[in-house]
Amino acid sequence: MNSTLRQQPTNPPNYTLWRKSWQHLKQDKLGLFGMLVLLIYFTIAVGVWLGIWGTSWSSISNQFNHPPSWQHWFGTNAIGQDVAVRSIYATKVAFEVGTVVTICATLLGVLLGALAGFFQHKWQDAIILWLMGVLDSIPFYLFVAAIAYAMQAHIFAMHIAMVAVFWTNIARIIRAEVISLKQADFVEAARAMGLSQLRILIHHIIPNTNHLIIIQATLVFVAAIKTEVILSFLGLGVKSGISWGLMIAESTNDFQAGYFNNFLAASILLFILVIGFNFFSDALQDALDPKTQTLS
Repeated sequence: MNSTLRQQPTNPPNYTLWRKSWQHLKQDKLGLFGMLVLLIYFTIAVGVWLGIWGTSWSSISNQFNHPPSWQHWFGTNAIGQDVAVRSIYATKVAFEVGTVVTICATLLGVLLGALAGFFQHKWQDAIILWLMGVLDSIPFYLFVAAIAYAMQAHIFAMHIAMVAVFWTNIARIIRAEVISLKQADFVEAARAMGLSQLRILIHHIIPNTNHLIIIQATLVFVAAIKTEVILSFLGLGVKSGISWGLMIAESTNDFQAGYFNNFLAASILLFILVIGFNFFSDALQDALDPKTQTLS
C-alpha cells in the first residue's frame, strides 16, 4: 500500500493557469520576438539607471551635424551631441514614464472598477460610472494636454495627466469582470462563511481578474510612452533630460538644413519598441485568455 502511495503523483496532472499560459506563449514566435525586444530595451534602460552607459548624453563636442559613423552611430546634432547616446538615455526616460503611469493608472482603475462592479446599481457604482463618462467624453489628447499645461509647473504634471485618462478603460473592464465573478459559487461560499464584503472583494474576486490586469497594464505602458512622446514634442512633457519626443521636436529645425539624425534615431527606436510591445501584448492576451486555457 505504501508503495502504491509513493507512485501516485504529488502534483495535479494538469498545468496551472500560469504554466499553461507560459506554454502557450512559448509557441507564439511573434510574441517571443516582442518579449526579446522588450528585454533589450529594458536592459538599455537599466544600464542607464546604473550609470553604465548614456550618462554623457548632454556632452557637447566640436563635431557638428556629423553623419553616422563607428564613433557616433546616429551621428551628432547641431551642437555636437552624440545622437545615439541621447537616444539611449531617452529609453530610460520612456521606461520611467511608462512604469509610473502604468502602476498608478492600473491601481486606480482596478480599485474603482472593482468597487463599481461589486456594488452594481448602488451609489458607489453610479458615482464611478458618472466620473468615467465625464472623463471619456473629453477628447483624449486635448484632455491630457490641458491637464499637463495647467500643471506644467509640477514635476509629475504629465504623469498625473495620463493617469487621469488611462484608468477609465481599465475600470470598465474590471467592473464587467467583477459583475460576472460576484455571482460565482466560490463567492457565495465566502459569503456563507461570514466573510466581510471587503475581504471577499480583495482576497477572492480581484485575484481572479489578474489576467485582465496584466493585459491592460501592458497596453497602458506602451500608450503612456507614445503619449509622452507627443506631449514632449508639444513642450508639455519632459522638462529636464532628454526624450524621444524632445529629439523629434528638435529635428524640426534640422530638416531645413538637411539633417535627419535626431528624427530617424528617435522614430526608429520608438517604432521598434511599439511593434515589439504590440506583438507581446497580443501574444499575452491569447495566452491568458480563459477560452484558450479551456481548449488546451
